[in-house]
Amino acid sequence: MLEEVERWLATRSWSVTDRPLHRVLAAKRASHQTVSVVLPALNEEETVGEIVAVIRHDLMHQVPLVDEIVVVDSGSTDRTSEVAAAAGARVVHRDDILPRIPAVPGKGEVLWRSLLVTTGDIVCFVDADLREFSSDFVTGIVGPLLTDPDVDLVKAMYDRPLRGAAGQGGRVTELMARPLLNMHWPQLAGFVQPLGGEYAARRALLEQLPFPVGYGVELGMLVDALHLVGLDALAQVDVGVRKHRHQDGQALGRMAAAIYRTAQLRLARGHLVRPALTQFERGADGFEPRTYSVDTEERPPMTQIAEYATRRVA
Repeated sequence: MLEEVERWLATRSWSVTDRPLHRVLAAKRASHQTVSVVLPALNEEETVGEIVAVIRHDLMHQVPLVDEIVVVDSGSTDRTSEVAAAAGARVVHRDDILPRIPAVPGKGEVLWRSLLVTTGDIVCFVDADLREFSSDFVTGIVGPLLTDPDVDLVKAMYDRPLRGAAGQGGRVTELMARPLLNMHWPQLAGFVQPLGGEYAARRALLEQLPFPVGYGVELGMLVDALHLVGLDALAQVDVGVRKHRHQDGQALGRMAAAIYRTAQLRLARGHLVRPALTQFERGADGFEPRTYSVDTEERPPMTQIAEYATRRVA
């Protein structure tokens, strides 16, 4: 491991207990910064309501840490929107944000558009499929941004159990993302959960970053933030254990392909490998090929969008 990364681990890796809530709140009052929490959601009616309810109870009613909770529904066919609204979130449909640019499927697309419908100086992203959710996920990653002006982006780190086995979750992280980062961006080798969906950043940084529209958004954001603000502006906080719905192996394969493509684009910015992935499923006549396109589109930095500039002036 690089000496720079060892130093970073000692100075930019914390636990949620390192910043008591009263200290975080005092820093928020002193700095007058506002905090938005965004949940990108697609068919998460079983979990999204509890997450919203916990954040509202712990961090809006009991203490004034979070200023708004926005659930961006990316086309759910279940009751995700109704459940989220009943729990107290403001629900916005992906297609209603920036309608002049047709939306495409993908998590990164939703996160990018969320910048247009939130107002916080700090934007905190939380996946909507978490179970046994704790508000420590929010306080942990927002805390350093409120207390340390030199920090611009904070990732959550945690244990990810898989079917009861500790540390076995995060298969795409271990098989794809971590090798890529260690080989090509070794300064980022200290991140425990580089693909984790729980992270917070200053709006001033997020609005300067391109957003891969799909699953490559987390890796792309880390790499681009490293180049834009440097390693010492990035940090991570241990928030305990993350329990969520796990995807099957083929879905993980498609995720890995999107992540590889995101890395490859940043390495070359030129020739792209074939943006498709063929997988196999057993059918009545044996194994049948299924070919899926790999996300090849990215959204530009939000500062280049006229509607965003107009909103900021207003």
